[in-house]
Amino acid sequence: MTASSAAAAPRALALPDVSAASTALFLTATVLLAALAYYFLGYDQGAVSLFGDDTHIHEFVHDGRHFLGFPCH
Repeated sequence: MTASSAAAAPRALALPDVSAASTALFLTATVLLAALAYYFLGYDQGAVSLFGDDTHIHEFVHDGRHFLGFPCH
């Protein structure tokens, strides 16, 4: 085997050591974060808010709601 043929040999890719438990935890956290973002962007409108009549969150994401196509008034 020459030096040029050794350099041309394909190298194996190193795969990360990922367990099923860590993958499930990551996916659960991602789904929970996405559900919270969807609630605050799509459904928190003051009258049906988890926080009562406080509309601070609604006003904070107001323009984003229109940009994403959620009706709010």
